[in-house]
Amino acid sequence: MADLVVTEAEVGNVTDALQAHGIAQTALHKHLLEQSPPVWWTHVHAMGDPAQLAQGLKAALDATAIPPAAAPPAQQPPIDLDTAGIDAALGRKGTADNGIYKFALARRDTIVDDGHVVPPGFGVTTTINFQPVGAGQAAINGDFVMTAPEVQNVIGALRKGGIAIVELHNHSLTDNPRLFYLHYWAVQDGVALAKTLRTALDATNLQPAG
Repeated sequence: MADLVVTEAEVGNVTDALQAHGIAQTALHKHLLEQSPPVWWTHVHAMGDPAQLAQGLKAALDATAIPPAAAPPAQQPPIDLDTAGIDAALGRKGTADNGIYKFALARRDTIVDDGHVVPPGFGVTTTINFQPVGAGQAAINGDFVMTAPEVQNVIGALRKGGIAIVELHNHSLTDNPRLFYLHYWAVQDGVALAKTLRTALDATNLQPAG
């Protein structure tokens, strides 16, 4: 399971490369309301020989403008946000990642897809990203991972704090429990956003903060 970020012009070639190597697409959608150039996310799923799967993914990557992986910076750049206030509001500690302050939050559920247990690192965590934009303000983006009974409560909590709903969809075809993914966007005071996000997080079945 993985996702590839592609421009509109690349979607067809990426799809053809995945199909040619027997890698299934399970979703195609956007994560942002507006972007230039238009960008799409395609989610993929396959099982088999790791080397052959890697060759298929490389063929899809070669159809995009994604550059080779770069080494992480020797020192993390400063983050112009009240990260202590954000941590307190969310009840969890985030991680600095190349200028972004981020959270990855696993669910309590045991998630099974195609007969196999899916670990949290396989894209089934709720993610929150804070990008500083100056004066304590942050742009936020990420996704909430929810079961069907949680969806409306999460939407209501986010909208009460003025956070825009970008997409609501599935990422997998055979997951159990059935999971829905909600992508969101807002630019406001970082701590105020964190307080709204906390009410939405509390509406889902997350593992307790450690």
